[in-house]
Amino acid sequence: MNRVFIKTYGCQMNERDSEAVAAMLRARGYRIVQDENACDVMLLNTCSVRDMAEQKAIGKAGYVAQRKKRTPRFILGILGCMAQNRGAQLLDALPDVDLIVGTQKFHQVPDHLDNLRAAQAAGAVLPTRIVDIAEEAGSQNTIKDHLLPQDEAGRAGTPLPADAAASGMAALPQVTAFVSIQQGCNMDCAFCIVPKTRGDERSRPMDEIVRECEELADRGVREITLLGQIVTSYGRRDYQHTGGVSPFVQLLERVNALPGIQRIRFTSPHPRGFKDDLVAAYGRLEKLCGYVHLPMQSGSDRILKLMNRPYSRERYKQIVDDLRRVRPDMYFSTDIIVGFPGETAEDFEQTRELFEACNYDMAYIFKYSVRSGTPAAAMGDQVPDEVKEERNQILLRLLEQNSDRRNATLLGTTQEVLVEGPDKKGVQFMGRTRGNRIVHFTAHERLIGELVPVKITRASTAVLYGELALAGVEQ
Repeated sequence: MNRVFIKTYGCQMNERDSEAVAAMLRARGYRIVQDENACDVMLLNTCSVRDMAEQKAIGKAGYVAQRKKRTPRFILGILGCMAQNRGAQLLDALPDVDLIVGTQKFHQVPDHLDNLRAAQAAGAVLPTRIVDIAEEAGSQNTIKDHLLPQDEAGRAGTPLPADAAASGMAALPQVTAFVSIQQGCNMDCAFCIVPKTRGDERSRPMDEIVRECEELADRGVREITLLGQIVTSYGRRDYQHTGGVSPFVQLLERVNALPGIQRIRFTSPHPRGFKDDLVAAYGRLEKLCGYVHLPMQSGSDRILKLMNRPYSRERYKQIVDDLRRVRPDMYFSTDIIVGFPGETAEDFEQTRELFEACNYDMAYIFKYSVRSGTPAAAMGDQVPDEVKEERNQILLRLLEQNSDRRNATLLGTTQEVLVEGPDKKGVQFMGRTRGNRIVHFTAHERLIGELVPVKITRASTAVLYGELALAGVEQ
């Protein structure tokens, strides 16, 4: 009765939190399984950024709760942002939920599950429910454990796609990893629930982060992605600027110096974090990949002000231009919200113009949804759903054109690819370029974790296909 399945909704921060919970549970003797139908405990790590994400999690929880009728000792837990935002109120809609754990209490999940199982073993007559959403000082330092994946036979390595596992291939090494460096947000954007669900900014000690990266490198990890709600705000209250270099860039420098790490990425930043030192870092830190996720949200100064975003469209475009001067081949992705309250056709046209001028390679385009408890929820002049959808489609078409155009320029070129492992079907192998483009190609499993040259032969909107460009290397 110790098999745990964790389903994650939302961002990379949630993925990292789920991984840390899984690692702590495995250390406590629980078994992490990939099949939700073969678990004794199901944990839903939730997102509250958009209403749709909450509704998906609530729908899943309501459906899964039916299992308790067949299996009374089955345990259902809700973790993360929705748990933090709604707390015990979730029990009104989901009375069969056993465990509700907020964003600063992930490290308490093993103890809570132990207590629930002990109550069951003692034959508790009434349902025992646990709700733990209190703030906890130092909680940012608890997301440091990494799950060393295992296959069903208990062998260490990355779980394989079904086809590859059926062929008898051994478990594979972990090549990439997320490292949480900062949690919380002090920005108070009018549309965002994150400050409520994640709390104030809190940074981890730099030495501990570097030590975590060293340990990952020793385990074969070659690419690190540094994570934070506003990752570029890292350490601004804890460390001094040195020679005009911010604490975040100081951290990048230290990770860049680690012998085993070959690539560095980070997400999510804020445009205000892109001062001269960070822009210059792209020209001098050889392991920092030429890919930037730079949330724009809107290209209208009027809407940016309503959103409480402290930059102008001019300043935003300057950051993009500065980065491209340092790295002409820089890849960009962004976040855009269409249909923010009061957004006029002229406001949207300014967004479309800036979107086109920045020539993004990837974008996450959202239709504004009301988040109760945010300033935008109380604003008048809400934009009709059909207008949001029209504007959403316009930007999606532009994005597709941009992606196709950029991918076409890569045909016939040779790109450096970090081999991550088999693709989802287990037919070919996959990896990513420094610009974060996914590439599929034929290779041998011994190349996993290696940086290899791949000649690009074919492209779709989202994926590149290629051939190894190494003479004499076994395909």
